[in-house]
Amino acid sequence: MLKSFRYAFFLMFWAVSAWAQSPVWVQIEAQPTLAAAQDRVRAYAAALDNVAGFYLGSGWYGIVLGPYAPDDADALLRSLRRQRLIPGDSFIAFGNNFQQQFWPVGVGAETTAQPLPGTDATATVADPLPEPAPLIVPDETPRQARASEALLTRAEKELLQVALKWAGTYQGAIDGSYGRGTRGAMQAWQVANNHDATGILTSAQRAELLGAYNAVLEGMNLQTVRDDVAGIEIVLPTGVVAFAEYEPPFARYDAKGDLAAQVLLISQPGDQNRLFGLYEILQTLEVVPTEGDRQRRNSSFEINAQGTRLQSYTYAAQSGGQIKGFMLVWPAGDDERFRRIRDEMKASFTPIAGVLDPSIALPDEDQATDLIAGLQVRKPRLSRSGFFIDGVGTVLTTTEAIDSCTRLTIDTDTEAEVTHRDDALGLAVLRPMTRLAPIAVAAFQTGVPRLQSEVAVAGYPYGGVLVTPSLTFGRLADLRGLNGEEEVKRLALTAQPGDAGGPVFDNGGAILGMLLPKVSKGGQVLPPEVSFSVDADQIVASLAGAGIAVATTDTVAFMPPETLTLRAADQTVLVSCW
Repeated sequence: MLKSFRYAFFLMFWAVSAWAQSPVWVQIEAQPTLAAAQDRVRAYAAALDNVAGFYLGSGWYGIVLGPYAPDDADALLRSLRRQRLIPGDSFIAFGNNFQQQFWPVGVGAETTAQPLPGTDATATVADPLPEPAPLIVPDETPRQARASEALLTRAEKELLQVALKWAGTYQGAIDGSYGRGTRGAMQAWQVANNHDATGILTSAQRAELLGAYNAVLEGMNLQTVRDDVAGIEIVLPTGVVAFAEYEPPFARYDAKGDLAAQVLLISQPGDQNRLFGLYEILQTLEVVPTEGDRQRRNSSFEINAQGTRLQSYTYAAQSGGQIKGFMLVWPAGDDERFRRIRDEMKASFTPIAGVLDPSIALPDEDQATDLIAGLQVRKPRLSRSGFFIDGVGTVLTTTEAIDSCTRLTIDTDTEAEVTHRDDALGLAVLRPMTRLAPIAVAAFQTGVPRLQSEVAVAGYPYGGVLVTPSLTFGRLADLRGLNGEEEVKRLALTAQPGDAGGPVFDNGGAILGMLLPKVSKGGQVLPPEVSFSVDADQIVASLAGAGIAVATTDTVAFMPPETLTLRAADQTVLVSCW
């Protein structure tokens, strides 16, 4: 009995002596998945010194501090617990169950005790260790896999379902409940990736799945950015965008590499009316393509815009007299990264105190009518003129205005479609998608006009730069074309390309015809004062053949230029080809 007691005492004395001399660790946390452990170890490493991570076996990954001398470890443990910098159940670990190291990446574990943070002790420098082999986690049995799976949080289970859906094997709801659908998806993923088809993912398989899922975000460097000037906190892809400038109502984060990405933080004072105005203005920008879903609610809106060159997502909401939101602009075709980053931004978007001061950016020489807060306004491919020919807003214009267009608009805002086209005469008829009520419509002159009488062309010579049409005065030079063409009249006036499609008025306000584009034939260029219009009789006959009734007159009268200018403004429209 005495011999047994002495032997036990010797073992205890030996263990205590060994503990007193060997470095130890402070184990602060353990996670059942490698992905979760890597996230947590990064968080601790940002706040504490000497953070390391080891595989502990049985599907667990430990996060530790050290190594330290035992007395130092005990003091550090009590200090960090008291400051609540580590969990209350942290403990001293001897490290005898530590296996492969997964943190720091590419650095071997320390072999000697480290000084406590903040002390003047000098660390012993260990001999350089060879670079550790890649972490190879022993696979688990189905029973072990199910046990480690049971320790996952609901959010971790939902993330696995999201990753399985991304991998194309899961179609069900993201609910964290692992029923037949989720098990089938896991099994399908295992088969596709050359694993045993058990329907239960091991810790290593979960890490593999999540690693592949997150690989698309490599280089994006998603970081939480707090912009106190704009009053917004949000996760941004700082690997591809960086702050550029404040251009109210935007804080601009422009591309800093080859990827054509951009982020706009939206911040301005305003009520519901201003929110709705912002919704309309944003859709005139090039970075907001015309295709895609739009939703405007009482206090917020979302724009999912899709184009052939780029795509963008915009969210804004009004609350407490402030409007805040964001826009993500991304290259078209890179859909997976766009969706992932958009969702991260949506989930993290947080308004904080402050709003962007409208006077923060002073005016400079870079201002332009086609820029809004430094952003390019979307411009049509081509703009020409047209005019109303009936009371529901039907427009007559030139065929030049409708060729190779993805959409047509009347006065920028109203979508239109082509209902009649006469290539022989060069005219086209547009019907607005929403009914219009013009103040005045054309009355076509069926009488014979007098040669050398005054005429005027109404149009938009500079596209949409001017908001109202301009009137160009001239004379009726001939009732026919240069080669005697009966369907056109020759005019002596200097018109611009944008005037084509506009109405040609006699001096009584009746329509003599429609101005044709200038076309050079056989390399011959006519003098700038030579223009041509389609004869009114030819237009009326073409429209009648298409079942379109218009007003006519044979009255020859006189109208003062001021009155004619007002009438032209009521009848003439801007036709845009996008």
